[in-house]
Amino acid sequence: RLIALALAAPLLATLGRTRAAGPAPKETSWEELMPKDWDPMKDLRMGDAGLVPEGSVKERNLMRQMREVWDNAPTNPKIDGALVRLPGYVVPLEEVKGELKEFLLVPYFGACIHSPPPPANQIVHVRASTPLKGWRTMDAVWVNGTLKATRSDSAMGASGYSIDDPVVERYVPKPRP
Repeated sequence: RLIALALAAPLLATLGRTRAAGPAPKETSWEELMPKDWDPMKDLRMGDAGLVPEGSVKERNLMRQMREVWDNAPTNPKIDGALVRLPGYVVPLEEVKGELKEFLLVPYFGACIHSPPPPANQIVHVRASTPLKGWRTMDAVWVNGTLKATRSDSAMGASGYSIDDPVVERYVPKPRP
């Protein structure tokens, strides 16, 4: 019995552990991550973009121009360092044997999977200190943690924010009144 108790001690020690008590995260909208005066289309000279042939040099130049503006999208200094609760979708970056270490949190289904990714101020790079189990591409989640204005580039897109050591929960919409 002593051996069984000794082996179980580390597990028993973690059962009652939760995150330190403190202020609750503020439910945050994606719009709050953008500065109020920022217009994602302002600096783009799109002209007759709808008339540009797909695959043409003009289309590639417009996409390059858009990526330059959107990859450098400004973050909102008023929310930097805030404890937030943000809904979104999972885009895995680092996954090993079904455990997620890093992912991008994006505001809409299909973002970063299809081209083009959203502006950097609409992508959050999430890093877990302990691998997260049970999450797949495009799962809807709530991510709770401290939001930092930190730029990062990945194959899936540039992010303007990061959250380290998050609490990740399944997204369950609020009941309608």
